[in-house]
Amino acid sequence: MIFAAGSACAGVVFRAALRLVARWPTRNNGWHGKRSACLGAAVPLYRRFTRQQVMKGKSTSFDIAHLAGVSQFTVSRALRGSPLVNEETRRRIQAAVEQLNYKVDKNASNLRRMHAGTLALLLFEDPTSDESHINPFFLSMLGSITRACAKQGYDLLISFQQLSQDWHADFAESKKADGIILLGYGDYLAYRDKLDKLVAHGTCFVRWGAVLPDQPGLSIGCDNFEGGTAAAQHLLDQGCQRIAFLGEASSHYPEFFERYRGYAQLLAQAGFTAQPELQVDAESTEHSGYAAMQTLLARKENFDAIFAASDLIAIGALRALSDHGLRVPQDVAIVGFDDIAMASYVNPPLTTVVQDTGHAGEVLVERLLRLIRGQPAESVVLPAGLIVRRSSQKTSPPKPGHAGRATPITR
Repeated sequence: MIFAAGSACAGVVFRAALRLVARWPTRNNGWHGKRSACLGAAVPLYRRFTRQQVMKGKSTSFDIAHLAGVSQFTVSRALRGSPLVNEETRRRIQAAVEQLNYKVDKNASNLRRMHAGTLALLLFEDPTSDESHINPFFLSMLGSITRACAKQGYDLLISFQQLSQDWHADFAESKKADGIILLGYGDYLAYRDKLDKLVAHGTCFVRWGAVLPDQPGLSIGCDNFEGGTAAAQHLLDQGCQRIAFLGEASSHYPEFFERYRGYAQLLAQAGFTAQPELQVDAESTEHSGYAAMQTLLARKENFDAIFAASDLIAIGALRALSDHGLRVPQDVAIVGFDDIAMASYVNPPLTTVVQDTGHAGEVLVERLLRLIRGQPAESVVLPAGLIVRRSSQKTSPPKPGHAGRATPITR
């Protein structure tokens, strides 16, 4: 970028010198002789300079403007695709670009526009059974976010963060990226303060999570309430009557809470009650699911089905039930939430509420770019679907062609 700036300055100096020399008075023979001598020396020198720059691929927008007979500002407009440049001028500029082998300096262009040309994806560390510290649900969303950024001509900066760090101040003040996508957060009430600070800094950001009426910034999330309703309805359809819920059911974890509320409301409509003794708090890990299932079993309560707030919780519960000699689905039916890759490979394969992570990644990028460009943008609630597998089939096996396919949830 420094070389390009120096080249541009040198070209300007050459052209200014030529114009100055050309305007020298001609009445005095001495001056006339000096002018001719200067022009004779300067013109070949400038031409050699231009050829060298072209050979090095270092021509600038000033050189394009000189060759096309327009201003540098018009060249910048044309290269940005501005409709203010007419077609004839655009063709002349394009011809000059090709003749001079001009290459756009992306960094310099972004600097002039005060844009980094980069979006940041902040992944918050989760407790996992391996060294990744990434919830596998977010891994499935990562690919779609990366592709969506590429389609829009943006680079993607991926960073791991811990909730205890001041990541909000770092990204708001350093201008590393034009906007931020946030995945994962743990305790929402502890996390919200950092979101408020991002809003105060004027940072453009979107997050994956529950869409709440008083939330800071924009959220893209699944219809967790309808997902919980669909899971409970499916288990009732299988003849289950005492359905337990494994997962946090409080405002600290609003996504889990919405899933619980959907489950509880559906039970109430069917004439059943979501009993407190059949609910056990659990975070989204296999270990937490295993421990929650152990706690429920220790209560000696009767239950014939489990609705787990995430697939990881459900997978941990499957292991605990097996360790206690209980069969799934014959003794206990299980439904999870997320449809992570592992869900279809556990034994028995897990029925789950599926979220469209491919579409979610596209919407996250699209809404963030709206914010960056100053366009209207709102939070989005995406539909969920139910994918039925053997873990919940108490009454009959799946119909041919039905098992493993997602069924859209309708109100």
